[in-house]
Amino acid sequence: MTIEPTDAAADQFAEAFELYADALFRHIAFRCFDRERAKELMQDAFMKAWDYVAAGKTIDHMQAFLYKTANNLIIDEARKQKNRKTVSFEDMQEEGFDIAGEDGRDVGTLMDAKQVCAVISKIDEPYRTTIIMRFIDELQPKEIAEVLGEKVNVVSVRIHRGLKMLQGLLTQYG
Repeated sequence: MTIEPTDAAADQFAEAFELYADALFRHIAFRCFDRERAKELMQDAFMKAWDYVAAGKTIDHMQAFLYKTANNLIIDEARKQKNRKTVSFEDMQEEGFDIAGEDGRDVGTLMDAKQVCAVISKIDEPYRTTIIMRFIDELQPKEIAEVLGEKVNVVSVRIHRGLKMLQGLLTQYG
């Protein structure tokens, strides 16, 4: 989806929000494990996109732009929190954290949600990001490559290696 700085930009932007907000929220939530902060970061990503268009610039691939912006916000967030505190998944659930998105999908139904988060957190970067983007966000390797600024082949290799890591970790939860 291309958004250009025209009178129709607001309608295009609203359509983009409908298309991508839920998936972008899930992506951020899986990366930062804080539901409220994930909502804020998702909104920040959309605001940055709106500011970009309002400045007279064109966004050729809105989905890629949003994910790249969200990833940068997540990285900035991690840098700000040098001393990250460890929180149990039960505490996060009590505070309202839910990995199901507004579309009702619950990716934790096959395994206990705590196990899903524990396994995903053990996968090394950059494999974790590509696994989340491929299987949680349901992006194609070409779309992931656009977001990450990598070649499609590099992304495919990361997905393959990430799946191997995941398989190794899942044997512990047999």
